[in-house]
Amino acid sequence: MAKTILICDDDPTQRRLIQAVLEREGFMVMHAENGAQAYDRLTTLPGIDAVILDLVMPGQSGIDTLKEVRAAGIRTPVVVLTASGGIDTVVKAMQAGAQDFFIKPASPERILVSVRNALQMGDMAAEVTRLKKHVGNRISFDDLIGTSGTMQMVRRLGERAAKSSIPVLILGESGVGKELIARAIQGSSERAGKPFVAVNCGALPENLVESILFGHEKGSFTGASDKHLGKFQEANGGTLFLDEVGELPLDMQVKLLRALQEGEIDPVGSKRPVKVDVRIISATNRNLSDQVKTGQFREDLFYRLNVFPVEAPSLRERREDIPALIEHFIRRFNVEEGKRVTGVSSEALQLLCAYDWPGNVRQLENTVYRAIVLADNPYLQAFDFPAISGQAMPMPAAEAPRLGMVEAHHEAINALPDAPVRILDAAGHLRKLEDIERDLIEHAIGVYAGHMSEVARRLGIGRSTLYRKVRDCGLEGLVKETG
Repeated sequence: MAKTILICDDDPTQRRLIQAVLEREGFMVMHAENGAQAYDRLTTLPGIDAVILDLVMPGQSGIDTLKEVRAAGIRTPVVVLTASGGIDTVVKAMQAGAQDFFIKPASPERILVSVRNALQMGDMAAEVTRLKKHVGNRISFDDLIGTSGTMQMVRRLGERAAKSSIPVLILGESGVGKELIARAIQGSSERAGKPFVAVNCGALPENLVESILFGHEKGSFTGASDKHLGKFQEANGGTLFLDEVGELPLDMQVKLLRALQEGEIDPVGSKRPVKVDVRIISATNRNLSDQVKTGQFREDLFYRLNVFPVEAPSLRERREDIPALIEHFIRRFNVEEGKRVTGVSSEALQLLCAYDWPGNVRQLENTVYRAIVLADNPYLQAFDFPAISGQAMPMPAAEAPRLGMVEAHHEAINALPDAPVRILDAAGHLRKLEDIERDLIEHAIGVYAGHMSEVARRLGIGRSTLYRKVRDCGLEGLVKETG
């Protein structure tokens, strides 16, 4: 789930230097030697999250490449690099659609800041697009996350249903995303952009169900001080989504059946029926066939609603979609909470993919949300999901209680000897500085359980510097994916 960065530069040495900086921070890297190659990669390969683009290259320049990429509708964030930082060059790059720039040679810190800023801008743009689609009732099946076989079947059925006004019944457990499927059917149909009104039938007060669904006239009952249109009229011309339709009282099922058959409703207190043009999509987590047998659901209404059933799979039936869902939620909550979480460690990802998720996608969404809010690292760790992993976040020594020392992590630190790193060799002479440094870094990684942000803070160096030293000392095997 690491972010993928495309580096486009005709200088192979420059590409390797930038690659080393990015890979130490957990990014994946792809290369392009010229603008044409970069354009080809962006148009044919999925999953490129950002581009670092040199402005001065043989043949097609970086500016021209950027213009061509934007003209093709590719919105991948781009950071440009140049050997000269003239204001005219920067202005042209920004006008062409770049998010940031840096002048080479640039420090590792400057490169990482630019890349992270660009990724954040890309996430914000994607979230704005998602919200616009949601508000405009134009969500399509392209917005559904997941490529598993069960989700492909949902897409195929939904796209066929969208081509007509046939009543659709979406079946599935609570939290699987039935409303999102309903919205995608609406957004892929000729009713896209028209009203989409969702009603949770299980949450309607029994004495107000008729008024809420069909509306009422002023003075039709005690408390009816104004005329109320009702959900059917609110959805006129669009789609009415009846969630948990199996919860409707039997007397309301009769009136719903008439509304579906006749295309008209009877508002409470009205003297004449009102014509409505509404597409009905209903959903339930119950077995309506069993409810029909027990007399809890009308058989005629069941056959009227169950014309085109669509089965929404549980999350445990589509585990291969969990990484993509996590990535989607991280991007979304980064924007909402102003965080910069890059991804999730391999250990945590394995944990999340193995979990059964009884609450399905909704539970996964809320779990990632909590982890994002509390996370201090670029990569979410297993201890960021304590309800699933059973692990507590390791506590830095400075924050552990000085009295009691009951936390296991704090006890481990205090159990270590005061001088674990030798300064002198067997002959009593000073050891080489690089040997002492290696032992100190190894000791610090052990003390703080591979928690690299804390190791870097305690050693008083930057995280990128720490990762470089770890690699130079051959200590990569001790480092967990802590970010």
